[in-house]
Amino acid sequence: MNSIELFAGIGGFRIACEDLKIKTIWANDLDMKAAKVYSGNWNDGSFNFGDIWTLIDKVPRHDLLTGGFPCQPFSSAGKKQGLRDPRGTLFQAIIEIIKKNEPKYFVLENVKRLLSMEDGQHFATIIEALSSLGYLVEWRLLNAINFGLPQNRERIIIIGTKSSDNISSYLLSNNDTNNITEKIFNKISNHNSWMDITKHNKYFKNWGLAFNGKFISDEISLFSDALHSVKLIEILEDNVNDSFFFQEDTLNRLKSSIKVNRYYNGVQIIYNQSGGARMGYTIFGTGGIAPTLTSSSSRHYERYLVGDKFRRLTNVEYARIQGFPDQHCSFVTPYDQYKLYGNAVPPPLVKWVINQIINSNVATFSNRIIQTELFYEQRKT
Repeated sequence: MNSIELFAGIGGFRIACEDLKIKTIWANDLDMKAAKVYSGNWNDGSFNFGDIWTLIDKVPRHDLLTGGFPCQPFSSAGKKQGLRDPRGTLFQAIIEIIKKNEPKYFVLENVKRLLSMEDGQHFATIIEALSSLGYLVEWRLLNAINFGLPQNRERIIIIGTKSSDNISSYLLSNNDTNNITEKIFNKISNHNSWMDITKHNKYFKNWGLAFNGKFISDEISLFSDALHSVKLIEILEDNVNDSFFFQEDTLNRLKSSIKVNRYYNGVQIIYNQSGGARMGYTIFGTGGIAPTLTSSSSRHYERYLVGDKFRRLTNVEYARIQGFPDQHCSFVTPYDQYKLYGNAVPPPLVKWVINQIINSNVATFSNRIIQTELFYEQRKT
């Protein structure tokens, strides 16, 4: 198989594909610093810098299309303009490339908020557009913590598989139904229960299928808690430069802070100015996991209590939290690395997704999506 990577950033999808012996033959991004990192790691001519709309005709034929399409229009941290934001039109470029090349599969990634933004209208627009192209579309909310990473990072993954048959024969071509619950299998089998996408609720559930303008969805369980084993303290660097420490300044801030000492979504919060989860002068601990890494420059200076001293996380620790090699972004300054890692897709998470696709008899992971025991055995191995 071969793949392309749209809105490639620093190559999270490419690392996942390489681990699965899938060759990335073409990639694109408009960010100069991301381009420097990508070309530095893979100097094979596959990276194409520039506006994707000017390069659509140059995208080669491929088996797998991947992309973490720009999430700013859908992010809870942004202006929440959704598809009205001009950047939202970049999603249409994905549609045009799929139309032109008809890959066997696609895997897209975005923020959790996409499920509910503007009463679900934007997600409905996306899955309707994708499913109208002759693809069986499946989505699921996944969290980086379930893939060996010490971070609470929930992301929507949208996959598509090309179907040349009607939906009945396609979905039922696999007789192994033991890996999905009876409730969900009945929903898949009863095609009369599939709803028009236009009749969606205000919030899409965390799992679903869509095809030719219709969809089904359900709330499915997350992976076993037994997988939540990696803590932030396990990935910290041993010898950290003094420039990362904020000892005296932090001690002064604590005079106006409240001791919290509790866990919020797996994140250890020791001090906070107002006692809340994220506001004020928050001091995090390392006994839990990291909060979601972002590209915001203010987040790069969050304080952590490491031993008996206070410091920010290093750029190398950001790489480890996201599942990248330590020196992956060494082609740019440490300061710039924070933003690049914060914007990236975690390779271990999308590797699991792509692996489900290429190893499924029906080229979708609907029959494996709840198969946590097998995944846990793979993790232990």
